[in-house]
Amino acid sequence: MSLLAVPGPAAADGPHGVDDLRPGAHVVDPVDATSRLDGRGVQFLPRRDVPEPPDVTALSWMVTDMASGKVLAAKDAHRPLPPASTLKALFAVTVLPKFSQEEVHTVSLRDLAGIEAGSSLAGLKEDLPYRVADLWHGVFLRSGSDAVHTLASMNGGWDKTIDDMQGTARRLGARDTTVESADGFDTPGQFSSAYDLTLFGRAGLTDPDFAYFASTKQAELPEDGGPDAFGIQNTNRLLVGSHGVRPYNGLIGVKNGYTTHAGNTLIAAARRGGRTLLVTVMNPQSGSRNAVYEETRSLLDWGFEAAPRAAAVGVLPVMAPGDSGDEPHRVAHRSQPVTPLHKAAAAQSDADAHARYWWFLSAAGAVGVIALAGLGTGLWWRRRKPPASRDGEPD
Repeated sequence: MSLLAVPGPAAADGPHGVDDLRPGAHVVDPVDATSRLDGRGVQFLPRRDVPEPPDVTALSWMVTDMASGKVLAAKDAHRPLPPASTLKALFAVTVLPKFSQEEVHTVSLRDLAGIEAGSSLAGLKEDLPYRVADLWHGVFLRSGSDAVHTLASMNGGWDKTIDDMQGTARRLGARDTTVESADGFDTPGQFSSAYDLTLFGRAGLTDPDFAYFASTKQAELPEDGGPDAFGIQNTNRLLVGSHGVRPYNGLIGVKNGYTTHAGNTLIAAARRGGRTLLVTVMNPQSGSRNAVYEETRSLLDWGFEAAPRAAAVGVLPVMAPGDSGDEPHRVAHRSQPVTPLHKAAAAQSDADAHARYWWFLSAAGAVGVIALAGLGTGLWWRRRKPPASRDGEPD
């Protein structure tokens, strides 16, 4: 692995950590260290007794200490890439504080309009009442676009929610993020970065409700049961342990994603020995179906080993009050565990929301023109997604 490092390792702890420097090393100015996140390639400051980061294949990644905001190492942290469903972390930071978890909403056909074919679905049913907490289970566990669309409808609509998300990103200092689809589905012009996704994960974890949903492994949908209830399991394989992936000890969760164009993406937080690390990984290139989880595992293991003595290559901005959302949190952290699953996982169905086009058929001698009107609108054209894209965990 090619590491971009200053001549001689630098310290970040104590009064410049002079005692820890190797002979001939010099101290890096904090501003200089912070600016390293704008650099290309792997950013890491070698120090005595600190191992080098693992050689992973992701196009971009970042390892951050949550308490201090210190970035321990990163690769192309500001590289703009499609985020897939990790963008739902920004959606949750923006919308989750706005509604009580006990509020009941009956899902309508209008709520579910516009879901792209190939989207991941939680399995919401039209005309069935759900608590807001049920909808968030659908977002976090199943990455359900039907749950996102329903909550966005409650928030004032798809476009308003996208605008709200963009505003939240700017307030958090996420300069690499352009939101074009609230659910993270592949959309022309939509990008984020490992740096920005880390900001979203950090902001989310300051909200007890976000932290609860991000760490939930299983749930009933609706949670109150009934004849229409079914069990769902979190698709984050590093959290639950599935598809050949061992669960990671101390993992808090957060959000995974996959689309055809984004590849696999993951924001993962874990806590060990009183320290919480946040790792973001975007689009591993190894070809392994579990690469995003195993590379995240490697970076977490490295981070916990390196954190006590690692020098910072950057520091996240200090969060101001209110940065984690638009409104004060209305609901306290839920202390009761989710009832274990007793029913089969939800079967996902595809929703076809593609617009039809006006077209005309004419023939010589015809006296009329037949117009076939579709359901498409100018708004659909503006939010149009590539038809070849697919959302959700790959097999």
